[in-house]
Amino acid sequence: MSQEQRTPDVFSAFRQFLALERDVLVLSVAMLAFSLSFQMTNRYIPQYLSVLGAGAGIIGLYGSVGNGISAAYPYPGGAFSDRIGSRIALTLFAVLSTIGFGIWLLTPELGTLAIGGVDIPVWVWIFVGLLFSQSWKSFGLGATFAIIKQDVTPDRLATGFASTETFRRIGFLLGPTLAAGVLALSAGFVTGFQLILVVAVVLAAAATVVQHVLYDASNDTLGKQFEGTSQLIADLRDLPEELKPLLIGDIFVRFGNGMVYAFFVIVVVQFLEVSATLPVVGRLAPEALFGVFLGVEMTVALLSMIPVSKLAERVGLKPVIGLGYLVYATFPMLLITAPANAVVVGGLFAFSGLRFAGLPAHKAMIVGPAEQKTGGRVTGAYYLLRNTIVIPSAAFGGWLYGDNPTLAFGLATVIGLIGTGYYLVFGTEFDAYT
Repeated sequence: MSQEQRTPDVFSAFRQFLALERDVLVLSVAMLAFSLSFQMTNRYIPQYLSVLGAGAGIIGLYGSVGNGISAAYPYPGGAFSDRIGSRIALTLFAVLSTIGFGIWLLTPELGTLAIGGVDIPVWVWIFVGLLFSQSWKSFGLGATFAIIKQDVTPDRLATGFASTETFRRIGFLLGPTLAAGVLALSAGFVTGFQLILVVAVVLAAAATVVQHVLYDASNDTLGKQFEGTSQLIADLRDLPEELKPLLIGDIFVRFGNGMVYAFFVIVVVQFLEVSATLPVVGRLAPEALFGVFLGVEMTVALLSMIPVSKLAERVGLKPVIGLGYLVYATFPMLLITAPANAVVVGGLFAFSGLRFAGLPAHKAMIVGPAEQKTGGRVTGAYYLLRNTIVIPSAAFGGWLYGDNPTLAFGLATVIGLIGTGYYLVFGTEFDAYT
């Protein structure tokens, strides 16, 4: 259905400003719930692993497995959603994610596995849960991109993505903030974190039902049947020219960030051991304070995302994407060299929030040049290639971190700056924004 044919209602002005049509609005609400569930849990999983007995190498391996999932899931998920429609695909992915949160919740109770006389550590269940919990986020990536592309005009794609990203980042804000409150009031980390996981399971289950009931599948565009490996190779070969310098720069930036991302909580809690004493609240332990820092980061992201996306309509996508890359690249070195001062570290996380300002423009650049009915596959192919190359980054970073945390974070910044510079020199602009 064309935008001219849509019947305006009392929310039409708001939706037109934020490029929110009905399906995009339903998608945004689902994003809010799942990002809330995922962010209130996933950012603390490295600390959960540490408490369960895992070392730096295992924590790095966890990050690499997450990278592998991010690489492996989007393309088949995108092809699947293009073939059967976004509604059914996203419902299936939502159910799988809910199961994953449940496995994380039950991990301490599931205990050590004994296979062939060999005891398998309890933290293995965290990896099993990750295979499920990331389904909606990664399998559903192509479907979410395709919904926005089919409902928003090309010259407003960045604003459309900013709208859904805003809902998603509200989850990023509320999730860690809620987690910080629960952990501050809990007797121990594991007890508090399991309570957080209960909330995550309930939210994910509710979002699954709401998404399935309210999403209108009549506007879905179905692509051709998936033709196997030959189609994947063709999709990778035929990526729009605008995506190639973006992809190369993105690979460097994400590899650098991926080396240390899982260790942000470890740096705050164990390396810097940052704590703070607040009026009324009293002393906040490092675990709780980390959630506050994430809340500060997301507050900046939310305040900047829509204005910067609107700015992209005037100055183009490339400068906005470059800004996001620059923040991604410099944050690791700034964090590892920061003093153990809550105000300074909080300011750095506020700075980190600016990296999210470039994400809507980045997503618009990925899906914008794609032909209609192929948005899911193009998105999946892009993320498959990028995330496959980035897979070993966290394991490599974990290996370095075990010997020299400063070296790991410093090298991450150098690699990120290489990618930022490459994109700024060779990146091109999407025609709809010129």
